Amino acid sequence: MSKCDIEIVGIEEILHYAGSNFSQSDSSLSSSFGGSDVDETEPADDTNNQDAESAVPFQSRTSVATAPGDPDRVNWGGKMEFLMTCIGYAVGLGNVWRFPYLCYKNGGGAFLIPYTLMLIAVGLPLFYMELAFGQFASLGPITIWRINPLFKGLGYAMVIVSWIISLYYNVIIAQIMFYLISSFTSSLPWTSCGNHWNTNSCLSLEYNKMNENGTIYTVSTPENGNATISMMSSDAMDTTTPYNVTDIVTSVSHKVLKTPAEEFYRYFVLEQSSGIEEFDSINWKLAGCLLLSWIIVGLVLAKGVQSLGKIVYFTAIFPYIMLTVLLIRGLTLDGAMDGIIYYVKPDFSRLTDPRVWSDAATQIFYSLSACSGGLIAMSSFSKFNNNCHRDAIIVAVLNCATSIFAGFVIFSILGFMAFEKGVDVADVAKGGPGLVFEVYPEALSRMVVAPMWAVFFFFMMATLGFGSEFSIVECVISALLDEFPFLAKSTYKALSFRIGVCVVCFLLGLPLVCNGGFYLLELVDYSVSGFPLLVVGLIECVVINWVYGFNKFWSDIQMMVGDKPQIYWKVTWKYVSPLVILLTIIMNIIFFNEPSSGGVPFPQWAQSLSWLIAAFPIVAIVAWFLFYYCKNGGLQLLMMRSAPLPEWGPALANNRGDIYAMEIAGEKPFGTLEYQLGKKIYRSHLNIAEIAHLLAGSSSTVSTTRTQRTSINSTMSLPVPPTVAGSNVSIA
Repeated sequence: MSKCDIEIVGIEEILHYAGSNFSQSDSSLSSSFGGSDVDETEPADDTNNQDAESAVPFQSRTSVATAPGDPDRVNWGGKMEFLMTCIGYAVGLGNVWRFPYLCYKNGGGAFLIPYTLMLIAVGLPLFYMELAFGQFASLGPITIWRINPLFKGLGYAMVIVSWIISLYYNVIIAQIMFYLISSFTSSLPWTSCGNHWNTNSCLSLEYNKMNENGTIYTVSTPENGNATISMMSSDAMDTTTPYNVTDIVTSVSHKVLKTPAEEFYRYFVLEQSSGIEEFDSINWKLAGCLLLSWIIVGLVLAKGVQSLGKIVYFTAIFPYIMLTVLLIRGLTLDGAMDGIIYYVKPDFSRLTDPRVWSDAATQIFYSLSACSGGLIAMSSFSKFNNNCHRDAIIVAVLNCATSIFAGFVIFSILGFMAFEKGVDVADVAKGGPGLVFEVYPEALSRMVVAPMWAVFFFFMMATLGFGSEFSIVECVISALLDEFPFLAKSTYKALSFRIGVCVVCFLLGLPLVCNGGFYLLELVDYSVSGFPLLVVGLIECVVINWVYGFNKFWSDIQMMVGDKPQIYWKVTWKYVSPLVILLTIIMNIIFFNEPSSGGVPFPQWAQSLSWLIAAFPIVAIVAWFLFYYCKNGGLQLLMMRSAPLPEWGPALANNRGDIYAMEIAGEKPFGTLEYQLGKKIYRSHLNIAEIAHLLAGSSSTVSTTRTQRTSINSTMSLPVPPTVAGSNVSIA
C-alpha cells in the first residue's frame, strides 16, 4: 500500500469519528482535493487506488444529500435561447461606435492583428472560463464564490460594475429612443439651422459641389448673423470644379462652425451646459425616454429568463438584418469605397506603439462583456450538460466578426459623407456618441427618403442597446436573488424586487439626463469600462486556476461536458491570459490619459470622482477579504477557510457525481470545521499525530519532519482512528 493511500485512509477514518462523514472514495478524494500524488496535467484516474480499496474495505457511504443550491432554478427554454442571449449581451453599441473608430485610429486593417491575437490570448479563454464557471455551479456572480469564500468580493465587484454600466447604458438608449421618435417625420429636424435651438455658429449645407443650378450655402456666424452666400450659376463658371466647403467658410469666418446635426444633439437633445459643474435642471425630454426605457427593461425581465429568452431572438437577429441593409445601401453611394479603403488600409507602423495593443486588449474586454458577471449569470441558467465550449467559440468569434462588419457599414456611409463635403474621411470620422448622434444622422439626412433610413438605423441601435441592457440588469437582479433568497420566497416578492430594481436605477440615472449629465456620463464610462474590468479579470484568473487549481477546474468541466479541455485552455487560463491582462494594466498606467470631454480635461474634483468610481469595485474585493479574515481569526484558520466550501459544486444532487457526493452526519451543517480541516490535512500530507493535534485544537506544536512522516506511515498497515471525547483526542 502506498504512502498516499495510507494517508487518505487515515484522514477519512479520523474525520468519520470526528463527526464529519466523508462520502469520497480514495479516487474522488484525489481528484477533488488534488494531493501531491495527483498528476499535475490530468485529473486523477480512478484505477490508481484500486489496491487501497481492496486492502481496506470501508463501509460504503454513497448516499447523496441535496446540494445547497436551488433545485427549482429556471433554465433557458432551449439551447438557442441561451446562445441568442449571449450574442445579444456581447454584441452591443460598442461594436458599432467604438471598434470602427479604434480600428481606423490604430492603423486600419493592421489593427486586426493585435485585435485577433488578443481575442485568442484573452477574450476567448475568459469567455469560455466564465461560461463554464457559471454553468457548473448554477449560481449568480456573488454566490458562486463558494469556490473560495475569501474572494467573494470579486462577485460584489462584478455586480457593482454591471450596476453602474446599466445606469448610463440605459441613458444612451434613452437618447437613441428620442432620435427614433424624432425620425417619424417628413423632414428630419437636424437638417437645417432655422430652429430655436440653433446658434449663430450653425452651418447648413445642401451640397458641396456645384450642380447645374448652382449651390446655395447658408452660413451663420456670431459676426454676421444669418448670411447667405450664393455661388455663381453653371452658366458663369466651370461646373466640373469641386468647391471645398472649408474654403467658403474660411472666407466668411474663422470661428468654429457646427453642423445642424451637432447642434440638434448638443443643444436640443442634451440641452448641454458649458461644463460638468453646471447641473441646472433635469432634461425632461430625456427623462421621459429614460422612463420608457426602464419600463421596457422591467417588462422584459418581469419573469427573468423565462420572458427574456423569448425577446432575445428579435434583439439578437434584427440588428444583423439592418446592418446588412445599411451596408447594401451604403455601397451604392458615391465615395463609399473611399471610406471602406480608409477603414481597412493597413498602417503596420502603428503596431510598434504599445498603446495600440493596449487598446486592442481593452476593446476585447469591453466588447465581450467579460469579467462583469453577466456571462456567469446567464450561463447559470443553462442545463448542466450544455455544450458551453461550443457556445463560447460561436459567440466570441461572432462578436468580433460583427465589430469588423459594422466597420464596413459605418465607413461606407462616412465615405459618402466625406465625398459630399469634399473633405477627407478623417475629417468626418468620430468615435463614441459623436458618431451615432452627430456624424451618422447628418449622413442619413443626405440620402433619398432620409426619414426611413433614420428609423431603420436608430431602431437597430435601440435593439442592440436593449439586447445588452437586458442581460446586464438581469445579472444584477439574479446575483442579488441568489445571494439573498428571501427576496424571492414568492412570485410576488420576486416580481416586486425586480420592479424595485428598475425604479431605483431610473432614479439614479436622472443626474445623467441633467444639463451637465453628458459630462458625467463620459466620466463614469471612462471610469468603469477599463481598469476595474482588467483588475477583476486578473484576480478571477488567478483564483480559479491557481488558488482553486486548474486541475480541479479541468475535472469540473470534464464532469459537466464529458470532454477534457485542450492544452490551449490550460496555457491561456494559467499563464497567457493573466500575463496579458497584467501587461495591459501596466500599459494603461504608463500611458494614462486624464479623463476629458472633447479634448478638454475635467476639473480636478471630477478627476478625483473618476478615481473613486474606478476604485469602488476594487475596494469591494479588498474589503470582503479583510472582513472574512477578521471574522475567521488568524492566518492558519484563514488558510483552512481558503478551500472551497463543502456545498461548492453542481446545484442538483443528481449532477454532483462521486466527487461532490456527500451526506450530512446527524444535524451537522455543510461547512463544518472538521470538513475544512480534512481538505487542509490532505493537501498538507500531515501524519496521524498532527491530524489529532489539529482536531483537538491544542496549542502545543507537533514538530515532525517530512522524513518522520514517511517513516511513520511506512510502518503502519492501517491507521488507528482516534477516540474523540469532547476536545480530547488520543491516538491508540
